[in-house]
Formats: sequence, C-alpha cells, structure tokens
Amino acid sequence: MNPLPIPSKTTNGSGASRLLLSRLWICGLAAAFLMSRAGAQEDPLNKVHVQPPGSAAPPAAGAPAGAEAPAATGADAMKVHPGSYIRLNVDMVLIPVTITDPMNRLVTGLEQEDFQVFENNSKQKIVSFAAEDAPVSIGIIFDLSGSMTSKLVRARESILQFIKTANPLDEFFVIGFNDRPELIEDFTSSVEDIQARLATVRSGHRTALLDAIYYGVAKMKDARHERKALLVVSDGGDNRSRYTEGEVRAQVREADVEIYSIGVFDPYAPTPEERTGPQLLDDLSEMTGGRMFRVDNVDDMGDIAEKISTELRNQYVIGYRPKDITRDGKWRKVKVRVNPPPGLPPLTVYARTGYYAPLH
Repeated sequence: MNPLPIPSKTTNGSGASRLLLSRLWICGLAAAFLMSRAGAQEDPLNKVHVQPPGSAAPPAAGAPAGAEAPAATGADAMKVHPGSYIRLNVDMVLIPVTITDPMNRLVTGLEQEDFQVFENNSKQKIVSFAAEDAPVSIGIIFDLSGSMTSKLVRARESILQFIKTANPLDEFFVIGFNDRPELIEDFTSSVEDIQARLATVRSGHRTALLDAIYYGVAKMKDARHERKALLVVSDGGDNRSRYTEGEVRAQVREADVEIYSIGVFDPYAPTPEERTGPQLLDDLSEMTGGRMFRVDNVDDMGDIAEKISTELRNQYVIGYRPKDITRDGKWRKVKVRVNPPPGLPPLTVYARTGYYAPLH
C-alpha cells in the first residue's frame, strides 16, 4: 500500500489551520491502517466451508478433465441456512435418510425420537434433525452409448421430468457419455438451458459408465449446496472405461454424494458387461444411501424419475457429533435405525453406510 502523502507546510496559513491539517492527516493514516488490517484478515465466521479432503489418493493418470477425486466426510460445520455452513471447532456428521414402507412408499412425518444412529456400533447422540426440502446439487449422468439408441427419447424425457419436479433452488449439471464422458451442461438451475442441450445429443459407440461416474463425483467439488446427488440413467453395461470398478467404488465411498440410478436393462443382455450392469449400479447406489430403480417398460421412466425427485425432497437429515473425535482418516461405519411409532409396519432405511474421518 502506498503511504498517504504528508501535507505540505503552509507559510501564510494560521496555526489553527496547520493543526487541523495535521489532525486530518493522522486520522487518514489511522483509517488506512485499519482498512489494510481488515483486508488481510477475513472473518472466519463468514467463510462458506466445505470439509477439506481426508486421505484421498491422487487421481489416476489420464483422468477426464476436472476429475480430481474429492474426499468428503460430512460437515465440520453448523447449519445456518440450506446450503451454507459455518466452520466451528466441532465435527458434525450429516446423514440424509430416506424411509419407505413395505409397499415402497415414502414415509414422512417421523420425529427425531424415532431414529437411532450408531457409529462403529457405538450409539451416537442426535443433535440436529431436519425434514425440510433443502436444495440439492445434482449431477445427471446420461448414457449416450449405442445400446441406448432405442431408449434415448424416453430417457431424455425422464431427465426433464426429474428436473421440472425438483426444488426450484436445486442446481444441475449434465454429463453425457459413450466412449468417454463429456460435460454437456455445467451447473445451472435453468430447465430451458438443459432442455436445449439435451435436444442436440445423439447416441452411438461404446459405454464408459465408470469414467462418467468418476467424473460426476469429482465435478461436485464445484457444487454450491451441501447436499449432493447423482442421477445415473443407463443400461449399466460398461465396456470402455479407463477407471476400474474398484477405483470407482473407492472414490464413491469417500465422497459425500448420494447416487440414484434409473436402470434400463435388457433382459436378454448379450455381453457379460451388460449382465453385470444392474448389480454395479445397485451396489453404488446402496452404499451412498441412494437407490437403483429398474425400468421394465421405457414408458415408465418419467414416473420413476419423478419418484426419485420426490424422494430427494422428502429426506430426513440427521446430524450428530461423533464420540470418537480422533482425526485418523479411517473409515467409520454408520448405521441408522428407525423405531416406527405404534401402528406402523416395519420400515426400510436408506442411508449412506459410513464416512472417512478427517485427517486434520
């Protein structure tokens, strides 16, 4: 910073004038000093915080652009308003939870006392509980391989149906993939922009599903909201990816991103990849607290997409501070249980299976 110029000495002014000028110069210098101090030190309470990476390994060579694998472990934070968190000196683990009944219908209206949370088999005290429709950052992973050609129109319509029924504050990006993943539309809340871009896509070539999921999870480092989810629309038959199934499973396990899948599977799948596709999508979805929906009739895709959108808008978010505060980067197994009120049948819980503790 350049110093303020010292006022020049006047020879024909009064002593009072010279004194006034000197006082003004001193006040200006003090103000400049205070402004420089304010610029150098940001108030930590105004920083929007995303939990720093834990023990994430560096991405493999040849990763798709922007595909650094971020590790996420819940929020080292306290909630202020949907999507923003202030960093404090405590660890808060936030677990989105979906509850369904035996007929696979959503169950809403449960209270905090209906839930129990265990970390590494140790019961935890729930300190925050919400059932509000908080905004979500959502990545659409859209299969554009040759095997999807006959399903392309219905798949495109289902994606638009999903977006139109989402929270108006949600943000979306779209990744299309065949031989390799490509960002079709970056984060936006505009249905019209996504619709225009989807109208231009064409199907063909092979299927790099694992690369696309890896890229989608990594892209979430740019997300604005604390809650994050991927919607995968695919027949599940990977035959082109550079990343292995083990590498993608490890990355998904580290990331704080729910995965929902719409599986458009061929009952007479001709290749081993297509036959194992359903199990792959089901496993990835289950470990993150999401779900995989199998499509038996492509005409049902729109209804399934709308159901997933509704599910994301009706989740419970449970928060607890772990009893074990050791920052060792190790995997912590999480189990959420629900004790239904009298009169309700046994309920099914969908929640992520754990997280990696931070290292620092």
